[in-house]
Amino acid sequence: MGSVVLLTRRHVDRVIVIEDGSSDRIAEVAANAGAEVVVHPLNKGKGMAFKTGFEAAEGADIIVTMDSDGQHNPADIPKLVDPILKGEADMVNGSRYLNGHITDTPAYRRLGQTVLDKVTIMNSGIRITDSQSGFRAFAASTKDIFRFNAQGMAIESEMLADASRSGLRIKEVEIDVRYDVDGSTENPIRHGLGVLLKVCKDIEFKKPLYCFTLPGVAIGICGIYMGLSFLQTFYLGGSLYFGPTVLMVLLTLTGTFMAFTGILLHSISSLIRNIR
Repeated sequence: MGSVVLLTRRHVDRVIVIEDGSSDRIAEVAANAGAEVVVHPLNKGKGMAFKTGFEAAEGADIIVTMDSDGQHNPADIPKLVDPILKGEADMVNGSRYLNGHITDTPAYRRLGQTVLDKVTIMNSGIRITDSQSGFRAFAASTKDIFRFNAQGMAIESEMLADASRSGLRIKEVEIDVRYDVDGSTENPIRHGLGVLLKVCKDIEFKKPLYCFTLPGVAIGICGIYMGLSFLQTFYLGGSLYFGPTVLMVLLTLTGTFMAFTGILLHSISSLIRNIR
């Protein structure tokens, strides 16, 4: 932690460390290295840590977020802030994969990352190569648009969705990352599934046509196709069987219900956005 703070201070005016209910000496080490430290007595999650950090950075022209475990290289900070200084972007995402896959990225990480990237793109509509990057830069004018609701690692995807909703100009720059200093104690599978679930819930509320109407139409079409096949069989003198007939009815009713549910939720969400 101390070395991260010292290296970061070479490129920024202030270093703010959020100590989120940690049991080690992070706060003391960071303060001795010259950082401003804000302590959460109890662990409140990464979303609240971001919120506290953004509030503590009041008055800053640009806010940069990064992990404190040494994975990110503070020397990349000038690359992150440059598009904002030039007026080309409101938010800059540091990407590990902008120019392809990094060979030393663990396979399980890359597989999970690919899934989360695809789902995040579906939710936010932003074409991005590293949706889970915590190394980002933000223009000060953006700090009030983020919800900071996600309690875990899903905050990165949530912030992209918020940025898309607010029409921010987003740019990616290539960054370096080290995995030999990974200080995370969270199970990567549990982490990935948690992020995926949070993003899917976000999609459910923001894009009900994707979650309900499209699958409902597909299911309903399957049911109708089965029904037409059964009618043809019956017309030609064949017999109808109870099990397949019940399945056909269930598929048709379920598909119709899901399709209309999605349309109704879409209408409600559009109305709420217009009211806001």
